[in-house]
This record gives sequence, structure tokens and C-alpha cells, in this order.
Amino acid sequence: MTETLLLDKRTQSLVEGYVPDGEILQSLVRFFSVFSDSTRLRILSALAISEMCVTDISRVLDINQTTVSHQLRFLKDAGMVRMDRHGKIIFYSVMSDVVNDILLKGVEFLGY
Repeated sequence: MTETLLLDKRTQSLVEGYVPDGEILQSLVRFFSVFSDSTRLRILSALAISEMCVTDISRVLDINQTTVSHQLRFLKDAGMVRMDRHGKIIFYSVMSDVVNDILLKGVEFLGY
């Protein structure tokens, strides 16, 4: 039995061209995995308000400093946060306003 597509050729072509695969798909998976951890979301939300050092993040969010450092390393490797050294203290901030926009869009989508 032959299956018949209900899509016209133009729409099929658009879908096939738009749906990511390969390296782009893997990059998107890595990008969105950042948002799948509650600790990372809390840190990103805090850094969207103000740059902070590990000690400040730990105290404000009541998270162990080792955990904060580990998650910041993950966020830095993912390109979500940047470091700025001031003497002996390293301050972290969100790399781009786009990160904050994504967080806000998520909240908006959920209706909060």
C-alpha cells in the first residue's frame, strides 16, 4: 500500500529545509540543555539582574559555592556567561541579552 502525503511539494520542501539536523541540531540540543537545570536557571536569572562573584551568587541564592562554581563553568563553556576579573575577584555576567530574553519568553509562555 502506497502512502500519500497530504503536504504539497512546496510545504514539504520548506519543512525539510527548516528542521535542523547534524551539527546545528546538536548545537541546539546543547544550547537548550542549559535551561534544563534549576540551579543553572536560578544563576542565569540572578546574573541577568547584576554581575556577581561566586560568593555573592552563593549567598543570594543559598547554593553551595562548589555547586555555583561547577555550574558557572558549565554556563561559561556553553557561552552563556562571561568572566571579568577585578584584581583577585572574578565577576560573572550574562553573555548576551538574548539569554535573558529566552528566560523571559519562557515565563511569558507559561503565563506568569
